[in-house]
Amino acid sequence: MIGSDVGDRGEREFQTQSTGRFGKRGGAYRGGEQEFEVEFVPAPDFRVELGSSFAAHDIRNVPGLDDRRQLAWQGVSLDLRYRFFGREAAPFGMTVALQTHAERIDETSGLPGRAYGTELTLAFDRELVPNAVLAALNVSYQPEWTRLAGAASTERESTLGVAMAVMAQVRPGLLIGGEARYLRRYDGLGLDALEGQALFVGPTAYLKLSERSRLTAAWSSQVWGRESGSRAALDLVSFERHQARIIYGVNF
Repeated sequence: MIGSDVGDRGEREFQTQSTGRFGKRGGAYRGGEQEFEVEFVPAPDFRVELGSSFAAHDIRNVPGLDDRRQLAWQGVSLDLRYRFFGREAAPFGMTVALQTHAERIDETSGLPGRAYGTELTLAFDRELVPNAVLAALNVSYQPEWTRLAGAASTERESTLGVAMAVMAQVRPGLLIGGEARYLRRYDGLGLDALEGQALFVGPTAYLKLSERSRLTAAWSSQVWGRESGSRAALDLVSFERHQARIIYGVNF
């Protein structure tokens, strides 16, 4: 999830983002992504972020996926965020984020190919208790185009998501809370045919390491899901069983 903050004009930051995805419907599945990003705020309420990522996969005996163990450069990304109003001067903060990426490695299977995607997110947040409790809401839409090497056609799919989180400051610079994310995966860019849905729930934490650095961590488990046409209690085809993320950022 993201909040409405975009930083102050002239601010610059280097950020590393480590993402892990674990567990499919059979066998052993581990997928990871390491992204390096540079962020800057050229104008009030407007942030630009440039990134490059590496992908790692360790897949064995998973139905529908080839066995694979590899580490490879994945692609590049551009993230633009504009804050319409901040929670300090309004009842709640609101930011629109547009993130685009171009990748040469498929995120799920690890197969080579070409993938292009865009994620549009509306982020809202509000201090329920000043300087103590913060609540956030994200609504997102993510269309993707993927063409694997040797494939005769391009796959088109989209994901619609709603996420909510609450965090409380337990001591200065340390916030602990939890988030819930509900995702729906569709065949086609226009939410044409539902492929699967999942609900993820898990803890989150934010730690201010110094005046210029911070650390954010989150872990989510799929507590409910449904693959289209299946009666299984989880959707482990479109989504993973567990997802984790650690973000380290430092201003310079």
